[in-house]
Order: sequence, then C-alpha cells, then structure tokens
Amino acid sequence: MTPTLTLHPIGFIRSPKQVKFQARHQPAELEAERSVLELVPDCNYELALRDVAGFARIWLVWWFHRNTTWRPLVLPPRGPAQRRGVFATRSPHRPNPVGLTPVQLLGVQGRRLILGPCDLVDSTPVFDIKPYIPAYDAFPEAAAGWHDEVDSALSAPPQFTVRLSPLAEAQAEWLRTTWEIDFCPRMVELLAQDPSPHRSRRIRRRGGVRWEIGCGAWRAFFTVAGQTVNVVTLDAAYPPRFLNDLALEGIPDRAAQLAFLARWPEPETQS
Repeated sequence: MTPTLTLHPIGFIRSPKQVKFQARHQPAELEAERSVLELVPDCNYELALRDVAGFARIWLVWWFHRNTTWRPLVLPPRGPAQRRGVFATRSPHRPNPVGLTPVQLLGVQGRRLILGPCDLVDSTPVFDIKPYIPAYDAFPEAAAGWHDEVDSALSAPPQFTVRLSPLAEAQAEWLRTTWEIDFCPRMVELLAQDPSPHRSRRIRRRGGVRWEIGCGAWRAFFTVAGQTVNVVTLDAAYPPRFLNDLALEGIPDRAAQLAFLARWPEPETQS
C-alpha cells in the first residue's frame, strides 16, 4: 500500500507575479526584483529563523499548487520540441509536484523573509527553508545531461529578429504607462530564440501565416518572414464573456483586459 504523507505549508510567497508566464523557469539573477516569504503565525517560526540572516542564499522547498496532473514525458520550454522523461527535467507536471529553488536572501523581518529574484508566483506554498552552502551545494563542473547541449545552442546569438508593428508598439506602451503591465521583454526573448510551435512556450498556429504566443493574461499575434518575427498585434487572453462574469474569480489583469478590449477590437476584427 502506498503511504500517505501530510505536509503543512510554513508560509506563502507574496509576489507581483500572478501568472506562470511572469515567472521565469529559473530566477533572473540580474533583475532588480523583490518577493517576500511570509511565514504563518503562531508556530514559533520567528525562533526557527534565528541565524538565517547570516546566509546570502537559501533553498526553498515548495509546491506547484496550480498543477493537478503529471506526465511521464514532458516538453521542456528550453531547446527543441523534444519530449523528455519528467525526472530529467524541472517540469511542474510531476507525480509529487515539489519545487526546489535557491534564492537570494536580502533580509529577515520577523516572520517575513525578503527575497531577491524568484521563479515562484504569488501564493505559492512553501514547505521548508534550508541554508545554501556553496562548498556543498555548488558543483559548477558537473555534467548537466541534455541541458549542456541546449545551453551550447542557446549561447549563440538569437536566430531571429523581433519587430513590433506600430499598432503593437502603441498597445504595449499603453499597457506600460496606464496599467504598469509589460510582458513584451519576455515575449521578445522567447520569439527571438525560436518562434516555431511549442506547447510549453505556448506558441501555436492561428490560421494562414499568423501565429500566436500566449503571455499569461495576454497574447500576441505574429508572422514570420525568413529570420524576422513581426508582432502584428497584442490582445487580451480572456474573452469578454469570462471577464464580465464576476463569478469567475482569480482572472489576472481583469480590469486592464476589459479596458484594452474597449480600446481595441479583437484581432480577428481588425483591418
């Protein structure tokens, strides 16, 4: 009989990242970013945090709380569209969806740990904290399997040039200035790497010569000509019937998407 284990979160991540698209597959160390791990009260965790402030980094053991299924073969977002065994990847679709992340520790304030760049979305439950010890936890010369091949390929300059149309530029600027929403840098990074259809990168054909990339609560339509990716238009990812249904909770950027659709018609109706 398979044993059952019971785990209780010791805390939850507080982050501006509301959707998976906003969270890189590994923390972006060069970005100025702050997240907070807020430990639950009345558990003496303040005492458990004694001496933690002396470490530059910590390990977080956490739960992929938005996943309910797993797959033995998965399609990693990095590299070519090739399925690999889930245990050779860091895919969230695991038998037990446990995540492990090393993060910069910037400070400890009571039950709150101030963290640097982090690949966890808001409300992620955390099960444990462990100190990162470079002498034991870092093996930079170790072979990394298929990742070594992918890293070698990705170290080359981007294969594609990404250009935004005047309409897409205007939409992106409006989102930045009006709503402080900017998914374009990550979108451009993915498209410059490889704009071909890919499930994990959420790229798919949308009829004819037009393609679509999903960007969390948003999407972009583009065409490819040679080595140039032309982003034609941006759009809200949710249809109006969902956005206007207040019974549907947890839709990210709901107000911004409604305002966007009021300002610009859906891509299919644009000339």
